[in-house]
Order: sequence, then C-alpha cells, then structure tokens
Amino acid sequence: MQASEKPYRELTVAAVVLGVIVGALMCASFVYISLKLGTGLGGSTVAAIIGFAVLRYMLGKGTIVENNINQTVASSVNMASSGVAFTLPALFLMSLNDPTLGDINPMPFLLAAMAGSFLGIVVIIPLRKQMIEFERLRFPTGIAVASLLKSPGAGLRQAKLLVAGFAVAALFTLLGEFGKVPTEIDPGTWFGIPAHIPIVVALSFANFGAGLLSGRGGLPFVAGGVLAWWLISPAAVSLGWLPDLATDGGGAYQLEVLYLQMLRPLGIGMLVGGALMGVVMAFPALRAALAGLSAAVSTRGVEGGADESEELSSRVLAFGLGAAVLVLFSASLLAAGDVSILQATLIAIVGTVWLALAGLVVSQATGMTDISPMSGMALIGVTLMFFLTAGNVAASVMLGVAVCVGIGQCADMMQDLKTGHLVGSRPKKQQIIQFGVAWLGAPVAIGTVFLLWSGGDGGVGGFGPGTDLTAPQAGALQAILEGLGRGDVPLDKYAAGTALGGALGLLPIGGVGVLVGLAMYLPFSITLGYGIGCLTSMGLVNRYGNRWYASSLVPVAAGFIVGEALMSLGITLVRLAGA
Repeated sequence: MQASEKPYRELTVAAVVLGVIVGALMCASFVYISLKLGTGLGGSTVAAIIGFAVLRYMLGKGTIVENNINQTVASSVNMASSGVAFTLPALFLMSLNDPTLGDINPMPFLLAAMAGSFLGIVVIIPLRKQMIEFERLRFPTGIAVASLLKSPGAGLRQAKLLVAGFAVAALFTLLGEFGKVPTEIDPGTWFGIPAHIPIVVALSFANFGAGLLSGRGGLPFVAGGVLAWWLISPAAVSLGWLPDLATDGGGAYQLEVLYLQMLRPLGIGMLVGGALMGVVMAFPALRAALAGLSAAVSTRGVEGGADESEELSSRVLAFGLGAAVLVLFSASLLAAGDVSILQATLIAIVGTVWLALAGLVVSQATGMTDISPMSGMALIGVTLMFFLTAGNVAASVMLGVAVCVGIGQCADMMQDLKTGHLVGSRPKKQQIIQFGVAWLGAPVAIGTVFLLWSGGDGGVGGFGPGTDLTAPQAGALQAILEGLGRGDVPLDKYAAGTALGGALGLLPIGGVGVLVGLAMYLPFSITLGYGIGCLTSMGLVNRYGNRWYASSLVPVAAGFIVGEALMSLGITLVRLAGA
C-alpha cells in the first residue's frame, strides 16, 4: 500500500455511532408498533436509507460496506423490540388482577434480554458459511437490503421521503392529542349498522404505514378481522349464542361480551394453533440446520486457518456462551424471590438449549421464506418453563423474554451476514460489532415498555385491552398463563381455535394461522385501517411497479410508523413530567 493510500472505510466510529442512535430510535418505535399490531418490524432498510443521507451526503465519506456496518448495528439494536414487546407486557397485564406480583423489577428482565442477545449471536455464527455460502439460502430481506446498499444514488431522495412521512405522522399525532383531529371514524353510524358489525376505522399513520409495507402479504391479517367481526359476530348475535344478559345491556356491553367470551378465546386458540403448526412445519428446517451445524463444525476443524480468519474464534464464542448462561442464571434468581438455585440452574440450561434449537429453526426458516415462527417458539418456551418452575409466572415470562430476543437475534444476524456477503463486507467485522452492541437494545425496549405502562390513566396501564395499544401477543400469553394457573380455560373455544389455526398453518401462505388469530384478538378499527394500507399498497404497486414501491413507498411508510411512535412516546414523557 502506498503511503498516500488510505484504508477502505468499513468499520468506522461514524457508522457505529449512527447505527446505535438509529437502532435505539427504531427500537423504541417498534416496541410501540408491536404493542399496537402484535407484529414486529425489521429496521435494516430504514437504517440504510438514513446511512446514505448521513455518511455519504452529510459527512461525505460513506462507502457501501461502511453503510452495511451502520445497518447491521441499527438492526441488531432494534431486534430487542419484538422480543420484549411480545412477552414482558404480559406480566404487567397480569399484575392488574394479581396484586402478589407487586411492582415489577426491571433488572431480571433486562439481564434476560441481554443474555438472549448474546446467546442468539453465538449460537448462529458457526452456521454462517454453511447457510450462506454452501446452502446459499435466499434470506430475501438480506438480498433486498444489499440491493439498496448498491444503489447509493437514490439514498438522499429516499431519506427526504422518510423525513416527510415522519413529519406528517408526527404532526397528525400531536394534533390528535389536543383533539384537533379525530382518532377514528365510524361510517357504520351513518347508515344505522348495528355495533356488532363494526365498520369503524382507526386514524393511525403507524397502522396505515404498516399496511403499506405489508401489501398483499398482510391480507390474511385483514381476513382474520373480517372473519371475527363481519361473520362470527353477527352469526353469534342472530343465532342467540350470547348470554341473555348480553342482549339487554346495550351495544357496548354486547360488544364486550362478544369479545371476551367468544372472539378473544377463539383468536388465542388460533394464535396457538398457528404457532404450533409453524413449529411442526419448521421441523425440516431444524433437521437441515442441525445437519448444517454438523457440517460447519467439521469444516472448521478440517480447514482451520483460512476459515477461522473470517469468523470470530471458537474461544470468543465459548466465552460469550458461558457468560450469557451465567447472566441468565442470575436473572432467574432475581425474577422472583422463591426461585431456588436448582431452579435457576434448570432455567438457564433448559432456556439455553431451547433458545439454540429455536434459533436454528428460525434462521433456517427465515433463510428459505423470510417468515419467522418467533412467537410460537417463545410461547412453547414460556409454557414449558411454567411447568418446570411449578407455576412461577415471573420466571416463565423472564425466560420468554430471553428466548424471544435471542431467536430474533439469530435471524437478524444471518440476514445481516447475507447482506454483507453480497456487498463484500468481512463477516468477522460484522460479527464483532453485533456482538458488541446488540445488547444495547435491551434497556431501550424494556424502558419503553415501562414508559408506556406509566402513561396510563386512572390506575390502569397504558397498554392492553381498551387502550390504543392492545398488546395482542402479550394478551394471549397472559390469558394462557392465567388459565394454566387457575386450571380454568375455555377449552371448547381454545380447541376450536387451535384446530382452525393449525389447519390454516398447513396452507402455503406462511404464518397465516398466527396472523388471522392476532386479527381476531385486535379491535376491528385497527385491522380495517391496516387493511386500507394493504389495499393502497397493492394498487400503487400494480400501477407503478415493485421498483417504485421499494424506492418511494417504503421510506414514506417507514416514516409514518416512526413519526407516530416517537411523537406518542414524547407526549407520554411530557405527560409524566407534568404529573
């Protein structure tokens, strides 16, 4: 190298700092959207767009591989959002009915999320070469982000579109807080349509933006809401399936009975059935992943040096694994006062084994289809731990946090490595930086959950049924844990929903059983608003094409989501400061 020649920019301070900031903002925003819709979102595309604007146009130094480090950092920090939002809020919801849970100590859940972050990374790194270079799995999101990174000329324009979407959504949310714009519209009242056949639409840019991003893939979610409120609900009323009191208590009471005694347990059953069928359908992926792990171990042992230079060393991975298990053990002792050392050891060992197996399944499934059975894996882990700990709810939820965060990191790590493989990044640099920063998402996600809960009024938390953030995944977990604890579950509706969700899980449309179950659990106003976004996206793609969708619609929709979420969090902070 000549004296005047500078090293190519890749792993830089600017890329890491930008990635941490963007990742933290996305993590807080996507906790909000996960509590609203029950589905998580990845942030690689958003981070890459912002990276172009900052690294290349503001700092004037950005390279493709440097921006890849930025999006790797941001997406790894963000991945804690879904894992925490799907699990931890269940404990808050249960505390409303169970005073013995008391004030929730954030420390064990913070440690569990951090342990999950490390475990997810160390268990999946040995499979990089096998999955990406030998099996050449698609990892569709990784390919899409790589294509974006290779077209830096469009970056500034996309960043402007993202900022515009952010500004519109933030302003609308702020005006809604002061009552200047409506939060929903109900065309049903214009035509005298009964309340049990709702046509109400929530005016939420985050909701609409999520539908824009999903497009045709979100239609099963909309179908679940239609099934619940336009088919089952009127049938239940007209056929007299509701208790007599429900028909005499007025429209609002009738809706409450419909939801609590029929739609909610059916939706939970479908969610469980769809999740379990997703696990069953993922067995081939597990078999392939285990075979790949065996091949990867053999390859590392035989080839040695050349391959070792591309990956973190086995000693580093072993140290990370041991440290993560120790942290999970410590979190188990802190989760509840009656956890013994033996139980904490059992939680740490069983949790690590299940996380590793679940992470292999999720990574393989994500590589083949871009669909992750994350909620099903976490649900099984929580239920298993409930029985192993003799009904210790806090310890069960704590393990759910670790597993959900960990398997999310598995999939995200492999997606990022796929992107890096396509743009020419060195795997070792991506692995080092993800290992170093992924844990930062844990305090952001958990802090956001505590913040949103504190923003509730009248002694009731800021999320759950009856609020704008219904927390459907956590609500389903709450219902299952409370039913197991009481030995009192609506088995007929759970069984019917599980059978239907399992049957839908057999369809070639990935995750349809879970999506339909979630939609039955949500207020129809949210589902309908999301559906309008899906249909709008489909119409625009049909008119302008997929390239326009990726370059124009995606940044605007992402801006809608982040704008509403961050403004809502800011309003909550201001409200708490003035309390």
